[in-house]
Amino acid sequence: MFRAGHAVLRPYWLVFRPRQRGVKCVILRGGEVLLVRHTYGDRRRWQLPGGAVKRGEDPLQAARREIREELGAEINEWSSIGELPVRELHRRVVLFCFSAPIRDLHIHLDPGEIAAARWFRRDQLPEQLGRYVLRIVRRA
Repeated sequence: MFRAGHAVLRPYWLVFRPRQRGVKCVILRGGEVLLVRHTYGDRRRWQLPGGAVKRGEDPLQAARREIREELGAEINEWSSIGELPVRELHRRVVLFCFSAPIRDLHIHLDPGEIAAARWFRRDQLPEQLGRYVLRIVRRA
């Protein structure tokens, strides 16, 4: 479903170049960061979990919701690490970035949205990273 929706929206984004708001979540466990691979978009690249901020939704609420939806996890203690204005697929997006240190996290992936999740040492991130991952992780 997400792959089809993503493919359908790309021409819309090209024509209308909408402004959007999103969240990116840096989940830290000691010296490691959790990265995911989505089932849509560029599925080869490791990304930070996150997604769109819904109309009328606070970015912090969106971060909590996205982690619950994508990873099946509840994280309530988030710290804002700033905003990042980006251009992505012809859209103008403001990414609200948050970080959360955790000791343990039980993950239940949403297979419709997340193909894989893996912990990486912050000093040994994979080469195939999403466009803004490194910039955001460095803020955390």
